[in-house]
This record gives sequence, structure tokens and C-alpha cells, in this order.
Amino acid sequence: MRNLLAGKWSEVLDEADVLSKMRLPGWIAAALFAAAGAQAVENDSLEKVWTADALHVPYRAIQTPGRIGQERLPLVVFLHGDWQDGENNESQLAGYGNGSLLLVDQAIHGNIPLVYVAPQTTHSYWPPDRVAAVVRDALGRYPIDPRRIYLTGISDGGSGVWDTLKTWPECFAAGVPMSGMTEAAGLAPIARVPLWVFHGAKDNDTDVETGYGGAMVGSRAIVRDLRAIGGEPRYTEYPTGMHPIWHHAYSTPELLPWLLNQRVGTACDFSHLPPPGFAPVTGLSRNR
Repeated sequence: MRNLLAGKWSEVLDEADVLSKMRLPGWIAAALFAAAGAQAVENDSLEKVWTADALHVPYRAIQTPGRIGQERLPLVVFLHGDWQDGENNESQLAGYGNGSLLLVDQAIHGNIPLVYVAPQTTHSYWPPDRVAAVVRDALGRYPIDPRRIYLTGISDGGSGVWDTLKTWPECFAAGVPMSGMTEAAGLAPIARVPLWVFHGAKDNDTDVETGYGGAMVGSRAIVRDLRAIGGEPRYTEYPTGMHPIWHHAYSTPELLPWLLNQRVGTACDFSHLPPPGFAPVTGLSRNR
């Protein structure tokens, strides 16, 4: 997918106005307001890691402060777009992680402990096995709550979120795909997965309705199909937004609190996941 540079997106949220209209708990609203517009994270503060398995997937990781005792922490997994492909374990953080590091800023300013990881892929594609390998490795390195693992990604990474959720819908507490696409087939298993989908109505790369014009369709069509089968995805479409709406989307004050409120009823064992293509588990138990 031909990503446009995130820095070209010039529209900026009026954070004060947004927060004034939201009914958030006071401590969350105050923390997010303090974080608005602030960039507290330097790339060098994220650890450079490679998975210990044969895939040897590069990823960057940071644990934000605030952990109490032996508390297990939520994990946010960010999947980049194709212009950040490679194996240097650096390009995926370009453009402030395409805005995804704003979630880390919010956590730091709010003293909210979490683990954020940003893996890197090649060939403009996110194989679900590659995503699972990073989660499995991170679970062995950081104090992660396996019931609170969240996937988010932009462009090709957004499509990677869809593919990974379709493969193991019972294992991820929520998904936040942005400017991505997927096939309409196979949506039923993820109808109950909490989703917040973002896309620009004037996307000049991945059409919001038709994707690339093949079997894979854009976010508007995906959301419509999910709602038709009983799903309740949240959907934000920017009327004037083109492809790189990610800084805008990751600045949404309610996004991080919404993510952290999601969890699966029973944690998956990422060391023994069924292979992609295996029939998914049904009747998922989730706490919203």
C-alpha cells in the first residue's frame, strides 16, 4: 500500500474543545488535556528488540511508568505501513510512529502504565504469524496482561490488524485499524471484537469504500457489513481526510481510555496458537 507521509496531514484537533464536550472521568480528561500537543517520547527511549524465534522479527518497545507492585499491564501493538518496511528496527518509528506514539505520550502524562511495541515487517504485508511472534516475545519480556492486548495499525498495518483479528479473534481485546482494507468474507468471527475504525472520506490511496477495487474493500464497507451481522464497531470518518489521517486519529482523546477498558474473558496461550486458517473459537466472552 502506497503510504503518504504522515507529516503531510495538517489538520489539527482542537483538544480543548473536544475535551470540554466529552464526559470523561476528571483524572483522564486532565491527563489527556496535558498531553495534547506534547511529544514526550524520543526514539532512543524505545528498546530495540528482536524476537527470539526463527522469524527474528525486529520491534521497538517501551513500558510507561506508573506500575504498582506486580500489576500486569496492557499491551498496545502498532503495525506500520509499507514505506516503513525493512529490517533496520528504526523506520517504523518515523513520523512519531505515524502518530501512534501519541498514545504513549498520553499514558506518560497520565501516569498510566502500559507496554507499547512497534514491530517491523517486509514486502508490504503483515502475516498474522509475524504479529503473534512479537506478542509472544513481548509476553516473555514485559509484565503484560494477556487479557488486554490491543492491535492498531495504519494503511498496510490497518489491513494487518484486520487479517490478524480474523485469524485469532479470541486473542485480542480490541482493534483500531486506520486507512486499511480487508475482504468482506470472514468478518463474522470478529463481529464481537471491540473495534474503532478510522478512515478519510477522500483517501487517495485506499478508497474508503472500494479499497483497491478488488476483493478487499475499504473501512466504510467493512463497518457496514459488520453492523449488518450484529457487530457494533465504532467508526470515525474524516470528511476531508485523505490517506494519512493517523496523527489526527491517534490524537482522539477518548481513544486510549476506550482501549484500556477492553479485555477478553479468557487469555490465549500465544505459545500454542492454532495455525492461520484454523476454525476460530465462537461464543467469545468479553468485558467491555
